[in-house]
Amino acid sequence: MSDLKPLGLDKKEFFTTFAGKELKIEIGELAFRTDASVRVTMGETVVMANVVIGNTPRNGVDFFPLMVDYEEKFYASGKISSSRFMKREGRPSDKAILIGRLIDRPIRPLFPKDFRNDVQVVITVLSTDLENEPDILAIIAASTALSITGLPFEGPVAAARIGVIDRKLVVNPLSSELKESRLNLVVAGTESAIMMVEASASEVKEATIIKAFELALESWQPVISLQKEIKDSIGVSKREFELAKFDETAYQTIKDYLGSRLQEIIGSVDRAEFEQSISDLEDEVISKFGPLEDLLELEKESIELSHTTETPERFEVASIKEVISKLIDEEIRRSILDDGKRPDGRNNTEIRPIWSKVSILPRTHGSAIFTRGATQALTITTLASKSQAQVLDTMDQAHEKRYMHHYNFPPYSVGEAKPLRSPGRREIGHGALAERALEAVIPSVDKFPYTIRVVSEIMSSSGSTSMASVCGSTLSLMDAGVPIESPVAGIAMGLMIDKKDKDKYVILSDIQDAEDFAGDMDFKVAGTKRGITALQMDIKVTGLSLSILEAALEQAREGKDYILDKIIETIKEPRTEISKYAPRVVSLNIKQEKIRLVIGKGGETIQRISEENQVNIDIDDSGLVTVAGVDQVKLQKAVDEIKLITAEPEVGKVYTGKVTKVMDFGVFVEILPGVEGLLHISQWSNKRIDNLAELVKQNDIVTVMLAEVDSMGRYNLTRVERA
Repeated sequence: MSDLKPLGLDKKEFFTTFAGKELKIEIGELAFRTDASVRVTMGETVVMANVVIGNTPRNGVDFFPLMVDYEEKFYASGKISSSRFMKREGRPSDKAILIGRLIDRPIRPLFPKDFRNDVQVVITVLSTDLENEPDILAIIAASTALSITGLPFEGPVAAARIGVIDRKLVVNPLSSELKESRLNLVVAGTESAIMMVEASASEVKEATIIKAFELALESWQPVISLQKEIKDSIGVSKREFELAKFDETAYQTIKDYLGSRLQEIIGSVDRAEFEQSISDLEDEVISKFGPLEDLLELEKESIELSHTTETPERFEVASIKEVISKLIDEEIRRSILDDGKRPDGRNNTEIRPIWSKVSILPRTHGSAIFTRGATQALTITTLASKSQAQVLDTMDQAHEKRYMHHYNFPPYSVGEAKPLRSPGRREIGHGALAERALEAVIPSVDKFPYTIRVVSEIMSSSGSTSMASVCGSTLSLMDAGVPIESPVAGIAMGLMIDKKDKDKYVILSDIQDAEDFAGDMDFKVAGTKRGITALQMDIKVTGLSLSILEAALEQAREGKDYILDKIIETIKEPRTEISKYAPRVVSLNIKQEKIRLVIGKGGETIQRISEENQVNIDIDDSGLVTVAGVDQVKLQKAVDEIKLITAEPEVGKVYTGKVTKVMDFGVFVEILPGVEGLLHISQWSNKRIDNLAELVKQNDIVTVMLAEVDSMGRYNLTRVERA
């Protein structure tokens, strides 16, 4: 940790132009006790990144303990939380969690895999102008801060957002422009390669995506150069850190002992057989080379030990497991790169066996099972009235969300017994990815006035569960009668790059977990037959070329289209009727000035209609009225009453109304709720009438026709039953 520095000492500012806008990076002045503190400004959006490094390696972990936290602050946009009870920021919003993952993903692969010191990056949005998105600045701020700490970080990293505005690719479009964009693509990478991709799209072609990658890589070059300038300007010295030591002796000993046995096991197509064989092999190696105290525990469990007259060298159990894991990964990579053989026997483009069903649950509004290999998702759709939409109140947005997807990953899906917990970052991220994949085909509220919640329960996991959720969502939504515009499917693509020959690589379609663990890329692609709707890419190497990404997208398109054909075999199109257990929803548009008539004084009219007909009525500011109810007859009765209340008088139309006032010259008749017309005495009868009060009284019901609307907007009536 750095020493405390006097206020304002060594503050420096650096500037560049990024996609036509000024970008400022500041160091110094704030957060003196950190190892690095950086502020990045564009427009009036200001993001701060603070980095603190643990002094010693963390014991007992086999991963890089990097923590990335993205903090939204309501004060940044001049807001106070709208909650009546909570004014302080609480649990991070889903959006904040997703941005935290967005920052982590391009940074983590650029550290040594055996680095074990705690590194915490806290990114705080200090100010937002609600036009310049803070997530891009957050990635730049985090990269700059890490670059000036002396950490073994192979950055710098930059990022750019690409949109499609008026059929043109635009770098870092404003938030207001993004609303009209068919593409919202975030790309991050180094000076020469792409590290991370995240996107939502409206059926965008693969060729457009590749052009967007090229534009992003070109656009962030000034930002990369500026970070290098900052690092040189302050004279960053590389710090010495103790890296975790891999036991090379254990590696060579166990490798020699196993010989070709791993090759035989990995070649097993049966998943259960593969896992059992690996477990048995691990126990055997521990019994052969593990510490003596661990052998006693194994003997207590009646595990047959491989005792020999020799006394082999002993290694820590953690080292043995690490070696076996490494050997498995190496054999999988070798088999794919050299033999063209995947663990389950498929070729590089082959999709695992697929089967699916719909309508499997009796009371839900829509349900489906999608199974691909040993990965299985049970997805359920629930329909509700518009009032059930989720209300979002965050730093930069306050609106309703009527379509949502939630993803659950219970421990039994991987055969483990663990306590159930609330959704973590991974679950939230996978749910958001599947949600984005279907968002482009969800019908507008005018066409389908429902709130839609889709939940994917992962029944079994063997890789690509998020993409199974996408496929399951399509099936479940169609089963529920949601008129989606096109079916959507998802596929996860993998990559194996030869460590000695970088030009030698293999792209894999529909990767399973073993290939994901051993491989260099997890590239998730979702879309329709017309184009891409969502992307997410994570890599474990220090960047990918555009040629590899282009090849991966084309191979993904072929696999995605194959899966779509399988989906259509199960259900060709959305059902024409929703479930009998789902609420019926009818929507109609009324004039804004009529809203008060439907609501009534103190809400008495809308409450009465709702209670009498057992319906829910929602009215938005535009005049869109949605009425939801289970009983079709009562629902229609409520709709008819609203139409009556908000109807406009029509010349020539006949009305039956109540007499509200009797005058010498005629009577006033309420022809519609709150709308009166004058029935002149001359229009009562063809005969002369001296005293109209003798023929009609207040509250009498009469049938009249609207004869005209005069120049002053008054309604003149004529009696229909004229004698």
